[in-house]
Amino acid sequence: MTQGNSNLHEGDERHATLINNANAIRAICSSVEGTLGPKGLDAMLVGPQGEVIITNDGVTILEKMDVSHPAAKLLIQVARSQQREVGDGTTTATVLAGALVQEGVAQVMRGVPASKVVAGMQHGIQWTKEALQQRAVQIQGIADPLLHQVARIAGREQQDIVELVMEAADRVGTSKLLEENYSLAEAVFAHEKAQSEVWLGLMLRQQPIHRHGAVERREARILVMQDALEPEQLDEELLTTEAGFQQYMELRSRFMEQLERLSRLQVGLIVLERGIHPDAEQFCADHHMMVVQRVSREEIRRICQCTGAIPVKRAALHKHDDQLLGMLGYSELVHYDERLERVRIAGSNAVTIIVGASTAEVVGERARIAADAASAVQSAIRSGILPGGGTTELAVSYELERYRESLKGMESFGVAAVAAALRKPMSQIVLNAGFNPLEKVEQARSAQLQYATDAVGVDCDTGGMIDYTAQGIIDPAYVKIHAIHAAGEVAAAILRIHTIIKMR
Repeated sequence: MTQGNSNLHEGDERHATLINNANAIRAICSSVEGTLGPKGLDAMLVGPQGEVIITNDGVTILEKMDVSHPAAKLLIQVARSQQREVGDGTTTATVLAGALVQEGVAQVMRGVPASKVVAGMQHGIQWTKEALQQRAVQIQGIADPLLHQVARIAGREQQDIVELVMEAADRVGTSKLLEENYSLAEAVFAHEKAQSEVWLGLMLRQQPIHRHGAVERREARILVMQDALEPEQLDEELLTTEAGFQQYMELRSRFMEQLERLSRLQVGLIVLERGIHPDAEQFCADHHMMVVQRVSREEIRRICQCTGAIPVKRAALHKHDDQLLGMLGYSELVHYDERLERVRIAGSNAVTIIVGASTAEVVGERARIAADAASAVQSAIRSGILPGGGTTELAVSYELERYRESLKGMESFGVAAVAAALRKPMSQIVLNAGFNPLEKVEQARSAQLQYATDAVGVDCDTGGMIDYTAQGIIDPAYVKIHAIHAAGEVAAAILRIHTIIKMR
């Protein structure tokens, strides 16, 4: 009897770190699980100064949470990875990661070595990704009605946002959406004073240095500098000599001539990565040249894509007019929107989704919804679509179980953990709708087998079975594929942790 208690105690000690990490993961997952599905609710985040954010966006909840546990911080990386790579499905990815950890821990506690569980999970996840990809149905252009349904689901059925996103996608075109470095979600701009619209051009995040009296410039040329607009600098020691002072005056005179040349070339907007000299600032104000400074490299890239400008250094101002002219961008219209306090740059190579909101508190959530819808639309065009609501994952989970029967060795327990975790999204959606997940998930699987389709799932209003594709409940394939990929990476990392050591 004493020996039995000793063995149990040794087992608890051996898995103490794993259990501690799993509990932390469970606590984090519980904060976002309740937001999943059409019956999911919002979370309220309260800041130290009383500021409030109300949202059901998974990555927003996780990033704003006060988290100190190291394993919990690893889980947050799942949502960040999903947001960065796909822009949608962050809650699903988090829920899947939590389920993989839970199922993996259960196998380890049964006596399966963690390394075998992890190896099996990696094998099962790769098999799942391939199975999802094979099931994906390609979108037939932006006019495809299924694409509109993707936007509706990701846009949480807010029709005005859905229409804005679809109009923006149509204006941008399929070829642009397929570009690897282009993100439609980055085009979303929300403001409580805005009227919802799709602007064919860019809306800069920075304000011009002269906000009052800024004029509208038509057919304006645009200078983009990854530098400061200032004269060449001399060492302070040289300025103490007569020759040095003379050189300084010559540099200033040459600089003012360069500014005059910019005015003759009809430069209407100057975009700077760094600052501007006071003399140049006054000159630009006098000649109605709008200046935006301290612009990020990413914003500069977007401006150049929109206007055709080539970013230059300060030395480029010495070039001949013809050479400098070839580096300038062009826009039919550049003006400062006083209502929104932003600079608008018209351009056919870019689009901005302007989302209005009733109050400042609602702005952030409206922006997140629009960004999710935009990301989902772009992802669907790139990767195709699958039935949503966890139906596809449910069908794949049972096929994975049958595949697992053909495997030999203890890695099969890791594959079983993946199969069980794939049922978690539908289980959580059903639970949030107020039904028994054990009962409804089995009913859904029986209906899928009966009607020979993966699209059958639970009606969250009645509890009956419906065809999700027919009802327009569909998701981009890559949302699901990347979610299981990112979740598997973090789950494997957590299951391999044997000891947590605090560094000096």
